[in-house]
Amino acid sequence: MTTEIWPPDLLHGGGAKYQAIADALEAAVGAGRLRGGDRLPPQRDLAKQLGVDLTTVTKAFEVARQRGLIEARGRLGSFVREPDDTGFANLPQVDTGMNMPPELPGGAVSRAIADGTTALLRLGSGARLQYQPPGGALQDRIAGAELLSRLCVATPAEQVVLTAGGQNALHAILASTLRPGDAIACGRYVYSGFKALATRLGLRLVPLPEMTAAALEEALSRTAIQALYLVPANDNPTAYTLGERERRAIAALLVHHDVQLIEDDAYGPLSADALPAVTSFAPDRAWYVASTSKIISPALRVAYVRAPSVGQALRLAADVHETAIMAPPINAALVSLWIRSGQFGDLVAELRAEVRVRRALADDALARLPYHGHPDGYHLWIPAPEGWTGAKIADAMRGSELQLVPAERFAVAGAPDLAVRVSLGGLLGHDAIARALSTLKGHLDAPAGRGAPLV
Repeated sequence: MTTEIWPPDLLHGGGAKYQAIADALEAAVGAGRLRGGDRLPPQRDLAKQLGVDLTTVTKAFEVARQRGLIEARGRLGSFVREPDDTGFANLPQVDTGMNMPPELPGGAVSRAIADGTTALLRLGSGARLQYQPPGGALQDRIAGAELLSRLCVATPAEQVVLTAGGQNALHAILASTLRPGDAIACGRYVYSGFKALATRLGLRLVPLPEMTAAALEEALSRTAIQALYLVPANDNPTAYTLGERERRAIAALLVHHDVQLIEDDAYGPLSADALPAVTSFAPDRAWYVASTSKIISPALRVAYVRAPSVGQALRLAADVHETAIMAPPINAALVSLWIRSGQFGDLVAELRAEVRVRRALADDALARLPYHGHPDGYHLWIPAPEGWTGAKIADAMRGSELQLVPAERFAVAGAPDLAVRVSLGGLLGHDAIARALSTLKGHLDAPAGRGAPLV
């Protein structure tokens, strides 16, 4: 049928008019005011109705088409697309145990990816569809240097290496700088992906009772340590953030003992009140990793590594090329585009705002329950009450949409399973988060040992 109920009065806000038209169309589809098969008004009629030129409406329809909202049927006109029958639109969220950033309202990330990718492919020379140089294309390393200089310390493009995500970056750093049997100091609980890499490469993890200069100095007095691995802001899983004084003290120890630093700043850019990177106090012996997976979307397999020197960057680039070949070129170009335009910072700010909404839900649902969490972070570290373990908590919440991972998955050298990491990210909506957290609190308020009944 031809729809007469769209569009509403939509041109009073700021921004490009074509973008406002496309956004209103997307909102109407999302709200069900427009349905699959509905015929849109002819573009000339719509332009006249809105008081804009035909070019504006044509551009708006093209953006909507790129987003998969509408399709053109020749002389018949433009129609709202029927629901996707491929099954992709309704794929369930899989509990992988990964800590995923929240979905932004209105599909902002999906829209940014669709619009940016289309623009790149339309205006590009085709080079983005080819193999890229080891370490990344120059324009992408320049964009990475701009980002790293803001997050970390002044960085020339020659010291930047692009990798296919943070895990690929960590693998390349460990493989190119350490040998089997070498020791890496880290927290008692550490990112499980890093644990897996250490095991694969035959590296020995030396857990510190706490991430402090004093604990590191004591460990250095007992054993030869080649590197320190840390997540400085909103540690995964403990949500701990190193203060600036401790960062300076740790860096001084690393310099004094000639120990290299692997600083995995996966969550740092989300912090509104960012602290200086540890790397900034020891730039000549530090590997700094900034990635997109935790601050925008895991679909973007792009990370930037600041190597301690140009020579080490070249060696790292060669190692990345031998294993993963390169970061996905379209992903890399897209992130470079966002960095240059400022959209990168806009998307991170939108995610931060969404995270704060979810943290407020958690603070309300878990009132009086002790837990650790960064104000701008989307995971919580909840100590197990007396009689509970992380595994028991996860088992009690089995079947819940909330993603819980027991401490044993992150434990190094027998650290106890006395906590659970709870992720507030992914596709879970606000109501579902509130309900699941309320259920979690109900379990933890009850005596331990009364698990879910068997039927």
